[in-house]
Amino acid sequence: MTDRAGLRAFCDVPLRLHPSDRYVPLADSVIAGWHRSGAAELFLARDASGAATGRTILHRSAKFDAKLGRRHQLFGLTEFRDDETAAALFGLVADRGRDTGALFGPVGLLPNQTGGVITSGFDERGFIDSAWNPAHYPAAYERHGFTRRFEADTWLCPQFDADADALFPFDDTRLGAEGLVLRHGSRRHFKAQLPILREMLNASFAQLGYYTEIDADELAAQTDGLAYLLDESLLLWLEKNGRPVAFVVTVPDVSEFFMRVRGRLSVRNQLRLLLTRRRYRRDAVLIIKGTVPGEQGRGYLTLLSRELHRNLRAGGYRTLRSTYVERSNTASAAQYRRMGGRPLHGYTFYERGVA
Repeated sequence: MTDRAGLRAFCDVPLRLHPSDRYVPLADSVIAGWHRSGAAELFLARDASGAATGRTILHRSAKFDAKLGRRHQLFGLTEFRDDETAAALFGLVADRGRDTGALFGPVGLLPNQTGGVITSGFDERGFIDSAWNPAHYPAAYERHGFTRRFEADTWLCPQFDADADALFPFDDTRLGAEGLVLRHGSRRHFKAQLPILREMLNASFAQLGYYTEIDADELAAQTDGLAYLLDESLLLWLEKNGRPVAFVVTVPDVSEFFMRVRGRLSVRNQLRLLLTRRRYRRDAVLIIKGTVPGEQGRGYLTLLSRELHRNLRAGGYRTLRSTYVERSNTASAAQYRRMGGRPLHGYTFYERGVA
């Protein structure tokens, strides 16, 4: 795919294949940016009539290869109408990946950015920073030799009626004794706060098998425009004697807006979102949370979870969704269970060796 018409056709594929009330499109500006910068190659599959039946992107990452210890052909934004299309797309990925050790995806551009396949919960709508696909996708991957990696779940917490102190008990006398200070996000100073979040993010997730260190430019691109939508009470971090040690990043869920505009973030639609952002204060999405090594196990995320629960309730939010949590991360899942939460979507990435 090389021209503007092809780019539009590429962005439109999932809009034609998937229900508009469940699939949340990635912003077309993000896809266009990857194409323009050369970060990924975009491919369309077409049938004999010329109609687009699927799509994928192909890319490489030296950081991801170093993390997992072998070369990978990465692919992502992979959609297909039927098994014939899936076979053609997977064949393309395999052909391009002949000089690597494995095919891995779907990721765009990396697992800590966006990607994945849901393996259950198909009747539940997707949400920003998470995947949605029809029920036939997992079987298609596995029929073509892919195996699951980093299995996980997204989560849904449907209410905030319970007492936050009872759910997340924390002795407040520790605040002074341990030099703890709670900080909040700021729309005005968000750009200056990004390096603080990046430092904690990279330290907290370095031990995860899929995570590659995010640099300043990548984080800036991922959070572009977030400051305008930020609910400052939902972005929290904890300092200990002046050093950031734990964080939770939660944002208003604007998925319904993305569905309505079909992922087309024109200047006009960006302005509409900015002017109507208060409409999207019913649901929230927890994007990421963590504690830096050496401070884990001290209950600092319990404190942040308490404050988040209080602020969600005070803000009138009715649900909290969470992006995927690996099933091996029982501590993180336990916090959602405390809130009456349940797994929403089964989630996985896929890998296939290169013969």
